[in-house]
Order: sequence, then structure tokens, then C-alpha cells
Amino acid sequence: MKKIFVITGEYSGDIHAGRVVQILKEINPEMEVQGIGGENLKNAGALLFCDHSKMSAFGFSLNIALEHLKLEKEVSEYILDEYKPDLVLLIDYGTFNLRVAKRLKGHGIKVVHYIPPQVWASRKWRIKEIKKYVDKVLCIFPFEVELYKQYGIDVTYCGHPLVKQLPQKADRGTFFAEHGLDQSKKLVSIFPGSRPLELKFFGKTFLSAAKRLQKMHPELQICISHAPNLNDKIFDKYIKNTDFKTIKGENQALLSVSDSLILASGTVALEAALYKTPMIIGYKGPWILYLIYLLVRCIKKVSLPNIITGEDIVPELIQNKFNVDNICYETEKLLYDKDSRDRMIEGLEKVKNKLSDKYSARVAAETISDLLNS
Repeated sequence: MKKIFVITGEYSGDIHAGRVVQILKEINPEMEVQGIGGENLKNAGALLFCDHSKMSAFGFSLNIALEHLKLEKEVSEYILDEYKPDLVLLIDYGTFNLRVAKRLKGHGIKVVHYIPPQVWASRKWRIKEIKKYVDKVLCIFPFEVELYKQYGIDVTYCGHPLVKQLPQKADRGTFFAEHGLDQSKKLVSIFPGSRPLELKFFGKTFLSAAKRLQKMHPELQICISHAPNLNDKIFDKYIKNTDFKTIKGENQALLSVSDSLILASGTVALEAALYKTPMIIGYKGPWILYLIYLLVRCIKKVSLPNIITGEDIVPELIQNKFNVDNICYETEKLLYDKDSRDRMIEGLEKVKNKLSDKYSARVAAETISDLLNS
């Protein structure tokens, strides 16, 4: 009986892990799976070593670093001394996962990294760690393949998970009726992030911009997305003193029915692009982290639609550009300037054309199965 151990660090990774493990179980029902994850991995039939509570922290903190080092040691020792799997599947969450991979090196366990670190965006030196500690890379962007091959890394292009896994656009009439929204008004939706520190740095500015937009344009209605992994108390701590409607756990439906979006940078921007919903990206963090980012970045674009196409399709309001005036100005253009709106929608159509229509989870699962049987 084959055994694998899966390590994810966040909600999105748990979703991808759940789909891959589900297909692996279809291929080999006797396969035993354990790992670090959430409900998706658990529901796919995996026994959880622990959940994400210690993994999804974000920011520069000694306590966070110590917690991660402790967990890294605990899970590595469990894998090597007790569980002894045939293969360890790392999903996203590069810093933590590469440290675990380093501990596993030389112990006869195959290490596969699905959705590897975005070395093409920043900290390109990590590719040397991947070459040293990872046996197989399963990448999700077509332009990654050549980069890994240049370094002699065994790589398979799986396609991006969102292309096949993203739900169809929600029915606008049904969604508006369910949430008490007015179909005669335009909808602007705000996605302030899925981590506490993101809400801390973005929340107040996003809310201020939304209030100004609604004051200038009473015909607008505003919704705020509450990420499903965020504790209600944490969300309420930063998104407060507002009468805007909050919708939790329906991110993709909300993305698909909105007229315009105000987003924190991340995968959500790619989801919005695939729905062809006009958007702006806003991001701000502690200055020390931003300065470090400037030193280690490899490309100047931050949003996936712009990176994938190599064009400036989506406005990126980063750090000192992240303010109420700019957010309102760019959002108004997308709502009321037909040429600007049409240009963005045309640009967003290019994003999907750049990505493969492969079923990423199935390609990943079949590749892993072949490795286990080789």
C-alpha cells in the first residue's frame, strides 16, 4: 500500500490538495494519505496531522517564525520517524515547504512540489533550493517550464487549477435576490484580503474609498467579501463601523456578478480575470517588508493578469499609490468610462488564452501516481 503525506499552508492550497487527493484515491483506493490541511483535504480522505491554524499567519514576527520552526521540526520528525511515506506532496507555501524538503533530503522519500514558489517573481535564488531538495516540480504557468528546465529540474506543466475548477458565473438576478441587492444599481465589491495583517493595512483605506464612492454616486451599492478562512472576530476588528453588506464564503459568485472590484493582490485577481470582471489592485504593507520586496523582486508587476499577459491591464496601486483618491479615480473609470471598461475586458480575455485548458489536479494526480509506481 502506497503512502503519501501532503503539506498545505493556506485555504487555497487545501482546495487544490483536496482535488488532487480525491483523484489519487480514484486511481488507487488503497492509498493512505495524511497531511497538514483543512476540510477539503480531510473530506478527500486524508488524516490530518494538524490543521492550518499554525500555518496561515502572515507578517514579520518572531512569534510566527518560532511557531513555524517548531511545526517544521515536528512534522519532519513525524514523517521520517513514524509515518515514513513513499512520497511527500508540497503544495504552494514555498518558504515552509522548502525547509521541510531540506530536512527530508537523503532519506529515500520522493518530494514533489505542486504550485511551486514563484521564483520568476522574486527571490530567484530559491530555484537552486528546489533543484537540490525537490524531485519533481508540477508547475501551473506555461512560462515556468523553460525556467525550470534551464536549471535541469524535472518539471511537468499541469495547467492552472482555476481554469477547470472555477465555478460558472453566478446568476446575477438570483444572487442579488438572495442577498437583498438592488438589480437597478451597479455593484462594487471589495476583497480586502484573507489574512489579518492584510485587513490591518488595507481595511481602513478600502472602506474610506467605498464611502466616498457611494457619497459621490448614490446609485452604487457596495459589498465586502469576508474570506471563509478568516475568524469573524478578526474580520470585525478591522472591517467595522460600516453599513456595507458583508458576504462570507461566496467569493467566486460575488466576483462574477460585480460591476467592478477593488482587490488586495493575490489569486483572487486571476479569478476575477477569468470572469472578465473589471478590477483594480491595491496593496500596502509595513515599509520594512516593502523595501525588502523591492530588493528581491524579479519583475515589477504584482497582479497575475498583468504578469501572465505581460501587459498593464489592471491598475496596480501599491504602497504610496494606495490611497482613497487613486482608488476612487480608477474605479470611476471602470464604471463610467466605456472605453476604459471595454479595454480592460478585452485585456482580461487574453489571460485565459494564455493558460492551458488542462485539468490541473488530474494531471498532477496522474503524474504523482506514475512516480509512485515507477
